[in-house]
Amino acid sequence: MTARNTPLRGGASVGLLTDLPPLEAGAVRYLRHWFSGAEARAELHQAFCGTLEPGLADSAFESFGQLCDFCVTHGRRPLVRHGMTCSCLGADENCFANLVAAATEGEASDAELLASLIVPPKQAQALSSLAAQTGLLLQHMTGGVTPRRSYRPGTATLH
Repeated sequence: MTARNTPLRGGASVGLLTDLPPLEAGAVRYLRHWFSGAEARAELHQAFCGTLEPGLADSAFESFGQLCDFCVTHGRRPLVRHGMTCSCLGADENCFANLVAAATEGEASDAELLASLIVPPKQAQALSSLAAQTGLLLQHMTGGVTPRRSYRPGTATLH
């Protein structure tokens, strides 16, 4: 059997960053900054400070850092990210963004399910809680309240 040179599944493009609502798009952009080195992280901190009050900016930045660090420390595997200027949305990035959105909206069961794709199930509730705390702060930066999702019956089809 030969090894195949295929990209990591977590990096598979599943859409465009511009297709996401503001909170989710922000979470992906911030995730990319957080893991792109000290200079990018400093730029991220400046963005937080430019949008939020000083005390709130520091809290939001610290909370986001804890969320990212938790994913690294307890993650099943490293989260695959696209480059900071890439317009694609990767599968792992999409999962992270949806985790933050579901947790922020109070959808605990969905958030824990999404968290269990990133960390082992034993750690899912803790990650979901961090995502909720962080998401509430990120809402202030990304334009306010995320609209509630409308649920459809199991037989509903979108396309």
